[in-house]
Formats: sequence, C-alpha cells, structure tokens
Amino acid sequence: MMGFVDERNRALISVKVASGLDSKVAEVLVWIDTAFDGHLVFSKDLISMLELDSLVETEAILADGSKVAMESYFSVVEWFGKKVPAQVIENEGRLPLLGTGLLAGRTVYINYETKQVAIT
Repeated sequence: MMGFVDERNRALISVKVASGLDSKVAEVLVWIDTAFDGHLVFSKDLISMLELDSLVETEAILADGSKVAMESYFSVVEWFGKKVPAQVIENEGRLPLLGTGLLAGRTVYINYETKQVAIT
C-alpha cells in the first residue's frame, strides 16, 4: 500500500471504506497517526456521508491525558486484499486518522526525503 508525505510532513494514504460488506465503497485519504491505538477517526460529516451505523459511546484518552466520551461507528475497510471490520471514532479533526489498530502486524515506511509512504 503506497502513500505520500504532504507539504506539512504528514504521512497520508488512501483507504477504501464502506458501511458494510456489500455497501458502496468510498476512498478516504487518512493521516497515519501512530499515537492513536484505534482503527480510524472520521468527522461527523464523513460518517454521515458513508452512512456508518452507530456502535456505542466509548471513552478516549487525549494527548493531554484528559478523558472524553466519543461516539463510535462500524465500518468495513479494504485492507491488503481483505474486507475487515473497523471501528470509527467520531472527532472533528481536519483530516481522518488511521491508527495502530489497523497497522498492527504491518511495517510502515516513511521517507521524508522522497515524500513516499509504504505499508507492507
């Protein structure tokens, strides 16, 4: 899986996401966030556009150590040739995030000189 480093040095890749196994797939550009141990973080607008089903409210610990309640949703991600279930956390960040929940068992290469990203 290939991606790129943008002008702000963010490592980005595109992932294919759907609300279910037989649902319409949308390609979403995500920022790789190795400090996030979940699967994905999307805005409420993107969650609505993808028509994701609500799961449960979950507690999250932010970078400053504070705890907040956040809504979570069900999605299916095309990940290395397989459709895998993934939890999406609702947040109002600028870019969708991809966390270590999907990166586990993979190797991430980020070359800031050539602006290339690869996940194997």
